[in-house]
Amino acid sequence: MDAPEPETPFAAVSAQTSRVSRIYQSYLDKSTPYVAYRWIGTGVLFVLLALRIVFAQGWYIVAYSLGIYLLNLFLAFISPKFDPSLDQDTDMEDGVPAGQSALPTKNDQEFKPFVRRLPEFKFWHAATRAVALAFACCWSEIFNLPVFWPVLVVYWLILVFLTMRKQIQAMIKYRYVPWDFGKTKYGAK
Repeated sequence: MDAPEPETPFAAVSAQTSRVSRIYQSYLDKSTPYVAYRWIGTGVLFVLLALRIVFAQGWYIVAYSLGIYLLNLFLAFISPKFDPSLDQDTDMEDGVPAGQSALPTKNDQEFKPFVRRLPEFKFWHAATRAVALAFACCWSEIFNLPVFWPVLVVYWLILVFLTMRKQIQAMIKYRYVPWDFGKTKYGAK
């Protein structure tokens, strides 16, 4: 049975975009359990982008913009959704004295697991879309702006250091590793 013909051109376009969106979402759903393969694919796309930038000797502003966006995504990935240090400010309102923590210190207290601000799948999806868009932009002369790339590299490294300093210190202090490569909560597969 064929679907009825849409009455307006807008309805026809809407029906096609809806169909393409459903197909795209089904492929995303099928790729969910294959964490390593998804990241390998993104890595290959990123290497292709890097090779394009190196051999063409241009599009540095595209690479810089991508670097800032990926840094922002990574920061959200390693940050907790609910930050206990921010809860200390509200503890005074809850009646917890200033010297005590609202975090559980005994077995009978509530356990709050680490919940990321940006889940791994959304991190991968946003990063892959960004790398693909940057790769597409590297084939258009419109985005090939003349810039002195060493300044961008130094500025990006300073930005990484300043924004990641707090997270890196917390990761070292609590021995937290933001990636587990498919391990469960207790370390077994």
